[in-house]
Amino acid sequence: MLDYVSFIPFVAVVVAIAASGAIFRPGEWYQSLDKPSWTPPSWLFGPAWSVLYLMIAIAGWLVWKQAGMSGALAFWIVNLAANGAWSWLMFGRRQMALALVDALLMLVTIVGFIRFAWPISETAAWLFVPYLAWVSFASALNLSLFLRNRPARF
Repeated sequence: MLDYVSFIPFVAVVVAIAASGAIFRPGEWYQSLDKPSWTPPSWLFGPAWSVLYLMIAIAGWLVWKQAGMSGALAFWIVNLAANGAWSWLMFGRRQMALALVDALLMLVTIVGFIRFAWPISETAAWLFVPYLAWVSFASALNLSLFLRNRPARF
């Protein structure tokens, strides 16, 4: 049982990062944007991110249990910081270009985590694959939103 107690800080950190999505919500500004036809319905984001955040917490915990502070965990930490910044940049600051740069940083750190976690815990690495797919899709959506809604002078 004590082994699972060490999971609590990982959940707490992920919940704290997830809170940025609750604080900086899309709102009317996002609703007014010209969006591509392949934009997911708003109701999908909550359940998708809930599952992904749980997988992120488990992956980080598995790596920590096997290797402690490692390169993989460093990627995990940087990724969470970038993840938390995205909602603030996109919805809080309404800076689609900076949010896109942040999304690309997320992609790099996800791939870095997978690469460095693989020899430590294949399960942890696999847990990041759906996250990679989702952030790849979200990055493409971010790019499309930016291109469709950028000022004519840009």
